[in-house]
Amino acid sequence: MSLKIAVIVCMVAVALADHPPPPGPYHPQQRPYHGEPDYPDVPPKYTYNYGVADGYSGVNLGHSEARDGYKTEGSYAVDLPDGRKQIVNYVDNGDGLQAQVTYEGEAQYPEHTPAYRPAPPAYPAPHA
Repeated sequence: MSLKIAVIVCMVAVALADHPPPPGPYHPQQRPYHGEPDYPDVPPKYTYNYGVADGYSGVNLGHSEARDGYKTEGSYAVDLPDGRKQIVNYVDNGDGLQAQVTYEGEAQYPEHTPAYRPAPPAYPAPHA
């Protein structure tokens, strides 16, 4: 009888020892607050430009812009699907955007010819 009790006590001890203790409470590390960062009160000033000319897809576009404080000047150009080139020049002196849109070339609308011929129906025509 005492052997059975000893075996049961050993089995209970092994079962309890197999489980880790539950984790303790979570306390995240607190960082001290240093207030808002100081940003210099300097008006923006930049210049950039880019262009894309892809002969495979036919994409041709570009953009350039310069800004000094509230004065912004720029232009962009893109080739349109109808064969024209659209050019937009814009200026903003702080009182609103003023844009001038111009086009180069003449619009072309060639006759559309499909590159494929639809297959004939797979069923016979009805008899009248």
